[in-house]
Amino acid sequence: MQIQTPEWVKHAVFYQIFPDRFAKGEPPTETRKGIDKGWYPSTVESWDEPPTPQGYKGGNLWGVIEKLDYIQSLGVNAIYFTPIFQSTCNHRYHTHDYYRVDPILGGNEALRVLIDAAHDRNIKIVLDGVFNHASRGFYFFNDILENGPHSPWLHWFRVEDWPLSAYDGSLPANYVGWIGNRALPVFNHDNPEVKEYIMQIGEYWLEFGIDGWRLDVPFEVKTPGFWQEFRDRVKAINPEAYIVGEVWSNCVQWLDGTQFDGVMNYLFTGPTIAFTAGERVDIEKVKHCDYIASPALSAMEYGQKMQELLQLYPWEIQLTQLNLLDSHDTARFLTIAQSDKASVELATILLMTFPGAPSIYYGDEVGLPGAFDPDSRRGFPAPAKWDNQVMEYHKQLIVIRHQYPALRTGAYEVLFAEGNVYVFARILGDEEIIVAVNIGTEAVTANVIASKLKSQPNKVIYGSCEISWQGEGDASQLQLSLPSRKGCILS
Repeated sequence: MQIQTPEWVKHAVFYQIFPDRFAKGEPPTETRKGIDKGWYPSTVESWDEPPTPQGYKGGNLWGVIEKLDYIQSLGVNAIYFTPIFQSTCNHRYHTHDYYRVDPILGGNEALRVLIDAAHDRNIKIVLDGVFNHASRGFYFFNDILENGPHSPWLHWFRVEDWPLSAYDGSLPANYVGWIGNRALPVFNHDNPEVKEYIMQIGEYWLEFGIDGWRLDVPFEVKTPGFWQEFRDRVKAINPEAYIVGEVWSNCVQWLDGTQFDGVMNYLFTGPTIAFTAGERVDIEKVKHCDYIASPALSAMEYGQKMQELLQLYPWEIQLTQLNLLDSHDTARFLTIAQSDKASVELATILLMTFPGAPSIYYGDEVGLPGAFDPDSRRGFPAPAKWDNQVMEYHKQLIVIRHQYPALRTGAYEVLFAEGNVYVFARILGDEEIIVAVNIGTEAVTANVIASKLKSQPNKVIYGSCEISWQGEGDASQLQLSLPSRKGCILS
């Protein structure tokens, strides 16, 4: 079987937005009867105060629309939103209505305007599909709470006994909630009605104009053929729609070309943190994660892990993985690295030059810190609080990624991996790019055998280093001098 993945994803740089915390905006002043522009609450938390688990700060899609020029200025050309459908929690993973954008976010009209405005800028929109579980407020489950065994929707969920206890923790819930959370009743995916309902949601929003789905905990859905059918139905509407799963571990069973186009690539995240931050990693900030970010890795160990990762899945899938350093489910990397800025820059170099689509979690590009949820979900800071140096190197690296096709679809060849120095090439036809990082605290000179290259890249397009080439062909050798805790890119 020939595997096909969306071509645009191979050339995308994603920006992940947690809608309640990115930006507040106002709907257009003109009014149209019958149009739902949302409803802005009068009581929300202060934007700049530390976030609380249940508090709302009032960010909305109108605010995102107002910031599209900013997002575009970064070089970003795709946005992944955490859930936006009606819900009674700030993160919106407790879905009430899969067909209505949360009124606080601006309703369906805000999404309509956002999609059109983003597409005008050639920016794609990917939404979060929470299809493993719903919420206590989801109409079909709420009917069961009201009518008990007489509900017509009884078999949409996994009821075990009566009476159901949706709120009183002193009593057994008597229904299956995700990881035992009674706020998140799990769908009965074996029920054909439930399956069809979810398939139609996937189709509806593709027809509305979104460009793909990020699937929340898809590994929890055990019904045979479920994700294969989801893919078939979605691709029938838009063959270039992106389907990316949240799976933190080895994903071979989902990345066979019949289900997902990629996953959130935490198998890249963990080793990259362990390599670039090393002993600086705050173990308390990573020990509850499902990726492995400690102990510190040498260049050789990191290179081995990257080569193992690149051998796990077909190349077509590798090019549409969603690569990241952090997300709403983790502490921010700056905080994991105990505010060591060099670690973040080194990791960002590796992120922007690795096969697959890089993803920036909102605020990382301006140096926003954050520990575990809810702290990793802070309000996006005002410009006066931005780290402009961090912003600048993000922009530089994104420009370079867009400029050189080899960094997007070229082969990945490790050239040197000893001690603290890691050097690799991205090769596409005659275009050859060399990327080098020194994670050590001392300057170093490395002699890199470059017999795998046809050319001798000698233009420094990022970072600072000294280079000289000797020999030709199989005897070609690069002498590369790197400052401490720095990286460079050669073309």
